[in-house]
Parts: sequence; C-alpha cells; structure tokens
Amino acid sequence: MPQAATVASATTGQGKPPGRTGWLLLAPLVAWALAFVVAPAVIMLVYSFASRGTLGGVVYDFTLDNYRSVGDPVYLQIVFRSIGYAALTTAICLLSGYPVAYLIGRADERWRNLLLMAVMVPFWTSFLIRTYAWVTILKSEGLLNSLLIQLRFIAEPLEMLYTPGAVVLGLVYTFLPFMILPIYTSVEKLEGALIEAALDLGAGPLRAFSRVIVPLTSPGIAAGVLLVFVPALGIFAVNDILGGGRVDMIGNIIENQFKTARNWPFGAALGTSLLLSFAAIYFYVNRRQGAAAVR
Repeated sequence: MPQAATVASATTGQGKPPGRTGWLLLAPLVAWALAFVVAPAVIMLVYSFASRGTLGGVVYDFTLDNYRSVGDPVYLQIVFRSIGYAALTTAICLLSGYPVAYLIGRADERWRNLLLMAVMVPFWTSFLIRTYAWVTILKSEGLLNSLLIQLRFIAEPLEMLYTPGAVVLGLVYTFLPFMILPIYTSVEKLEGALIEAALDLGAGPLRAFSRVIVPLTSPGIAAGVLLVFVPALGIFAVNDILGGGRVDMIGNIIENQFKTARNWPFGAALGTSLLLSFAAIYFYVNRRQGAAAVR
C-alpha cells in the first residue's frame, strides 16, 4: 500500500517541490506581498517603538510608552466599542447573507450567474459614492424621511444620520457581499444527496439544517466572518461619513493620529496592536477548522 501511494504521488506530482517555472510564476505574488504587506508592517512596527518629536516628527529610539498608552481606559473603551460594532455587523451580515448565499448556491445554473451579478453590482460603483448616497437617503430631508412622511408613518423627520445605527447600516451594506460570496462557494459544493439522506432518515428540516448543512458550509461561514469582522473593525471612512465624527472607532483614532495629531508612533502602535489581533483571530479560526476536519 505505501508503494502504491508513492507511485500515485510520483505520477500526479504531489509532494514535489516547485521547480524554477513554479517559482517564476510565484515571483509576482511574492514581490507584491513583500512590497505591500511585509514592508509596511515592518515600518509600522519600527515606528511603534519610536517617540514623537517636539515638532511632530519621529525620534527613533526604543520605548514601550506607545503600547502602554494603548492600554489607556479611554482607548480601551473605543476598542471595545469597535469590537461591538464589528461583531454586530458580522452577525447581521451572517443572518441576512446566509439565506441569500444558500438561495444562489442551490438555484438553477441559468439563474445563478444573474443572481451573483446582482450581488456584485455595488462593486461597479465607487465605495465613497455608495456611502455618500446613504447620506442622501438618511438625512432629515432625505429620501427615506420624505417617503415615510408621504405615507404618513411619521409626522416629522427622524434623526437617522450621524447615529450609531447609520454607522452599522453603512458597515452592513459595505461588507454584506463579502459574507455572501464565500458562503455561496461552500453551498455550491454541497451534495444534495446528503440533505435528502438526512430527511429520509427522519431528520426534520431544522435538524437537517443544523446537523448537515451548517457543518458542511462552516468553511464558508468562517471565511465570511473573517472577511467581514476584520475590515469592519478597522474601517474609518464609513464612520466619518455616516457617523459625522460622533461615533469614534479604532480606525478613526488611528487616522487622526497620523493626520491631525501627527503622533505617528502612537498611531503605529495602535495599528500594530490591531494587526496582531487580526493574526490571533485568523490562527484561532484556522485551528478550529483544522480540529473540526480531524473529527
């Protein structure tokens, strides 16, 4: 049996190290990662241990004061608020995106591409234009208030813009496709025979969904949660536009440190802390997926 496995591996080329052609094909990706991922992370790490100069410059010494400041209760409160908004956004995207992804994944092939295109249509327009469109919709004299007044559901305009609800709405609208697409990929690979077998063996629809469909689509769920939670935690444009500066999140604090306060070392320490948190979340989810696969 081991000999057969060795022969099969040699025949298919599995386990073989990449040759010169393989490395040449990987070279653009490696160069891109080094230039736009590794190098900025290293620069940010170096800045995080530096000090702020008297005129807003950077003094390249070694200090942990920036990381001590990250633990300040004021900033911790903003971090916890950001985590709460990101978690709420992820939960809403999951609850609303899973049915859509399942519908697309189980739809007839002639409709599948059309439904996928409908999900991708928002990406055809600039992110900032789409976000500013919500300002037009949510403001006191906007489309939504005008419609509600015309229908006599309300007597006077509601204050919807520059509120936490508007920020969460903007985050959900921005990141919902990032939840739908990976779950759709898992649903598309789902064997219908397994669901039919569960129903034939006496499982009801809810039991078949919780015991068969959800576990088999869990890789897509995990990928969608990561793709939504991580950028929702660090984004600042949606909060600036729809929150009007009243809803501070960690992304806004980092932006202000680099743009307004001119305290690059502290901003770098905040960014490095976020980066390490993202890495920890990724490795935790990846480890859980590996443990589930072993079971």
